[in-house]
Amino acid sequence: MPYPYLIALLICLAQAVGMKVYGQESLKADTLNLTRSQSPDTLTVPPPVSVDSLRQALSTAPHFVPDPVKATWMALVIPGGGQIYNKKYWKLPIIYGGFAGCAYALTWNGKMYKDYSQAFKDAANNNWTASSIVDLLPPGYTDRVSHSQITETLRRRKDMYRRYRDMSIFAFIGVYLISVVDAYVDAELSNFDLTPDISMRIEPTVINTQPPGITGRNGSSPGVQWSLRF
Repeated sequence: MPYPYLIALLICLAQAVGMKVYGQESLKADTLNLTRSQSPDTLTVPPPVSVDSLRQALSTAPHFVPDPVKATWMALVIPGGGQIYNKKYWKLPIIYGGFAGCAYALTWNGKMYKDYSQAFKDAANNNWTASSIVDLLPPGYTDRVSHSQITETLRRRKDMYRRYRDMSIFAFIGVYLISVVDAYVDAELSNFDLTPDISMRIEPTVINTQPPGITGRNGSSPGVQWSLRF
């Protein structure tokens, strides 16, 4: 083959290879540009939630409002039932603790009153060997102290424990009534509308200290004024 034809064939092959490489590079560049141009559209960012819409959603959420009459009846029927109905569970240990303390005091004072009452009856009947007196007094106490003094001591102890027993009963009733009143007041105040217009203001002022009907002297003095708006 003559040299000119061979050189022309090599030039054609070189151009074909170059065009193929150029086409591949162009295709890669177009694909990369298309991916970059479409990536912002594929990423969806959720819209921000405004504070006003969140507050509105919380305000429109269902809120439990207890009925004062029902809370009172629950507290009357079941001790602590009003607090359970009002969903104030943290008050239950206080109420039941008060009932438990009053019940313990009532039981203890009632037992001591019964023992001293029986001992006083035996002492009044001169039955100094009875178990009610022997169990309460130290050994040999009846031989060292006069019987009249022991009888008087037993009477005072009997009256003291009877008074304590009665006080324990009143305390038990008091805890019960307090639980009922607390259940009613708590249910009543749960529907109380606390307006945001409440404000307190403290500022200096001039106070008029001059009595009415008296003139001719300065009756003003500096002071502090406290005002509450609701």
